[in-house]
Amino acid sequence: MKEFFLNYWYLLLLLVVWDIVLKLMAMFRAARRNKKIWFVALGLLNTVGILPLIYLYISGKKQEMDM
Repeated sequence: MKEFFLNYWYLLLLLVVWDIVLKLMAMFRAARRNKKIWFVALGLLNTVGILPLIYLYISGKKQEMDM
């Protein structure tokens, strides 16, 4: 396992950057919409980008329906 991470360290770095970017985007949207529970959940749970993607998808659909 250690050898895997030594040989493919850039994949781990890509995964970390992916998670940080999605988390910041989702937390920003939750804060602007005053969704406190989503903001806290996005900040505390480490889901490698899955939860932020779900929130961004759901909140994007709501925005389209509101227009």
